[in-house]
Amino acid sequence: MQKRTANKMDGWNYFNYFTEIEEYFWKKRGAHLLVSPLDWAIMEAWQKAGVPLEAALKGIDRAFESYQRSRRGAGKPLKNLAYCTDAVLEAAEEQQEAAAGSAPKTARATASAPFSREELKAYFAKNLARLKRAAEKSSPQQPELARKLKEIAESLETRSVLLDAPGTLDLEDLERRLTILDEKIQGLLTSHAPEELMLKARREVDGQLAMYRWKMKAEQLAMVEKQYAQKRLLEEFGLPRLSLFYLS
Repeated sequence: MQKRTANKMDGWNYFNYFTEIEEYFWKKRGAHLLVSPLDWAIMEAWQKAGVPLEAALKGIDRAFESYQRSRRGAGKPLKNLAYCTDAVLEAAEEQQEAAAGSAPKTARATASAPFSREELKAYFAKNLARLKRAAEKSSPQQPELARKLKEIAESLETRSVLLDAPGTLDLEDLERRLTILDEKIQGLLTSHAPEELMLKARREVDGQLAMYRWKMKAEQLAMVEKQYAQKRLLEEFGLPRLSLFYLS
């Protein structure tokens, strides 16, 4: 599925992608439970695939309706976003096809930014501190990793200067810059992570996906497995996501 930029999908509120899906899923299943690491990996896979927020919510609706009509839904709540994957991707494809046959929408001139500069500065400062701590912790045993993390921290610090620039802040461009740094971090961790840690993450996600594999296509599974492994590596090394999608 073709990926599109955030604010061209659903306006500025698209940066609340994960929060919106999380809260909607809570409401549908009638329980305010913690979203599992697998659920987060699935949401991240949808976001990476360019699934619009509207399509994600519509697909969740359809999945719940289907589940309630099935034998599985008899007295048992739907607990996992994995069950919703097919319905969400189907809704996204329908929306993409509908958009292809309609006139392009004009941008909303009155859209307001979702974050204040103070919130952005606090987010940058928190992530910068975590990057520096992770670099310091890695330094004794993995000096090359520590050096690269320090370079990324310096890049993030440089980008934070944009928050003090006069005029309207270009969040779309800022997001592109942060995404590049996120990708650098993931590349670093993949190349420096112990094999046993990677194996452990793969076993975890395989176990959690076991009962849902029949509902997911190979490319969907691959993306969820990748996002899950990335999340586990970030947790293991104490590193943050830098993208504005994680500012809540």
